[in-house]
Amino acid sequence: MKAGKSKAETRSSKLSVTKKPTKGAGRSKAAAKDPNKPKRPASAFFVFMEDFRETFKKEHPKNKSVAAVGKAAGEKWKSLSDAEKAPFVTKAEKRKVDYEKNMKAYNKKLEEGPKEDEESDKSVSEVNDEDDAEDGSEEEEDDD
Repeated sequence: MKAGKSKAETRSSKLSVTKKPTKGAGRSKAAAKDPNKPKRPASAFFVFMEDFRETFKKEHPKNKSVAAVGKAAGEKWKSLSDAEKAPFVTKAEKRKVDYEKNMKAYNKKLEEGPKEDEESDKSVSEVNDEDDAEDGSEEEEDDD
C-alpha cells in the first residue's frame, strides 16, 4: 500500500474553499460613528437641489414623490449652462473649504485625546465592578 493521501482526502483538499468576508460582515464590529465629526459638504448639484425643491413644491403642491422631484431636478440641472450653475458651484466650494477647516480642527482635537474632565467610555457599572474587584469585600471566587 502507498503511504500517500487517500482519494477522499485529496478530493476534500481540492474542494475546500476559503471564504472571504462579505461586505456587511465587518460592519457590526466597526466602531460607532462619532456624532461630533463634521458632515461632508453637499456637491453643487445638492446645493442646487435645496433651492429647486422649494420652487418645485410651489409649482406642484400635490406631488409628494421624492423620485419625481429628483428626476425633475436632474433634468433641469443638465439643461443649465455653466454660467447658470456657477452660483451653486461657488456655494459648494465655500462649504468644502469650511468643511476642510472643521475637519482639521476635529482631527487636531482627536490627536490631543480626551480631556481630563470628560468621562471615559466605561459605564458607571463597569467602574463600580472594578472597584468591587479591587476591594475584595463583595464576592470572593474559589480557586479550586
